[in-house]
Amino acid sequence: MERHVRTLALALLFAYYIICIGHYWQNVQFQNESRLRLENNVLMHWSRQKCIARHFRQRRRAIFRNVIMFTMQRRLLQRPTRSVWTYPRSDGWWPHIYSSWTDREWLANFRMRRASFDRLCDTLRPWLMRQNTNYRQAVSVEVRVAICIWRLSTNLEYRSISHLFAVGLSTCCLITQEVVTAINVILKPKYLKHPSAAEFRLIAQGFRDRWRFPQVAGAIDGTHIKIRAPPDSSSDYFNRKGDYSIILQAVVDHKMKFWDINVGRPGKVHDARVFSLSSLYEQGSAGTLLPHHTEMFEGIDVPLFLLGDSAYPLLNWLMKPYPEGGGVTPQQLNFNHRLSQARITVERAFGRLKGRWRCLLKESEAHITFVSRIVSACCVLHNYCEEHNEEFLEGDYAVEQTEGVRYQEEVNAQQQPNSIRDALCHYFSAM
Repeated sequence: MERHVRTLALALLFAYYIICIGHYWQNVQFQNESRLRLENNVLMHWSRQKCIARHFRQRRRAIFRNVIMFTMQRRLLQRPTRSVWTYPRSDGWWPHIYSSWTDREWLANFRMRRASFDRLCDTLRPWLMRQNTNYRQAVSVEVRVAICIWRLSTNLEYRSISHLFAVGLSTCCLITQEVVTAINVILKPKYLKHPSAAEFRLIAQGFRDRWRFPQVAGAIDGTHIKIRAPPDSSSDYFNRKGDYSIILQAVVDHKMKFWDINVGRPGKVHDARVFSLSSLYEQGSAGTLLPHHTEMFEGIDVPLFLLGDSAYPLLNWLMKPYPEGGGVTPQQLNFNHRLSQARITVERAFGRLKGRWRCLLKESEAHITFVSRIVSACCVLHNYCEEHNEEFLEGDYAVEQTEGVRYQEEVNAQQQPNSIRDALCHYFSAM
């Protein structure tokens, strides 16, 4: 009996022990769960505070950005244009001279009257017009053309021109280049072009009426334009006069207007070589240069031809003087005299060209390619002035001196050019 009681007591004690252990682990588990809940709550609170802080930072940045934008817009509204973009200058004397100068003063300084100047500006306006911007006022077309014309007519340095017209030095250089390009692109096809058949007949009639020399379609010659010695191949540009130059070959009509030019060959090259390398020679050799209009003299059909000096070859379409020596006849001397009188047209044209556009008289500091464009533009402006009957002031006349180098004729020269020249020689002798 006692053993049963002892066993029961042990069983109850073991059960109580088991119950105590269960309560202990329940308490431990509860504490762990409480700690985890606390940690989760702390993490959630920290994450929420972090989001709130980020939101306030973004809000502060947005407010700061809006303040900056508002300040900038306010400044732009108060000052729509920048106060300093280009150096402030006065208007110069251009507004005064444009409205007050007489035609005589315009001719003396711009080589044309104001009406012709305005017409020139209107023609070049589509190419030269510029729009105003928020930062600067565009230079007007009239001022642009005036700057270029003043530079070409006086060869005044760019710094002085920039002061006269109240523009920057670099702007003055750029404007000159733009206007020269516009003249060559827009005006040249109109004022310096190959004559039509009807125009060639008028030219021939003009030479006949004034110098009594028939069938002349133009006079040809070359002149030198001084340049600064190029860094490369400078010896090629050193001419017989001791200057560095490029050559302008030109053909003029009876009114001293150019209808063909070739510019850019080195000054060392002979006129005959320049002539043989030109497109004029190619067209003449192909028979496409002059219209096929002949006239009978002394039984010879004489076509239209050009007049040249002794530097050029004798061709069907180019007459030159007889070589003057011991065997020249009085009739041939008479022919040479008449040819010289008629051919003086091209020398006078060169004199007027350089007299009007005096930049061609002095050594040019521009690049060789741009010098050629300047010479071409001057020839176009020369024709423009002659076309609109602009008076040439004789005080500006530049004496043109040609080189007295003769072209050595071949022994076996073609007979037909000699026959044409002999027929004209006999025609003049019978007059």
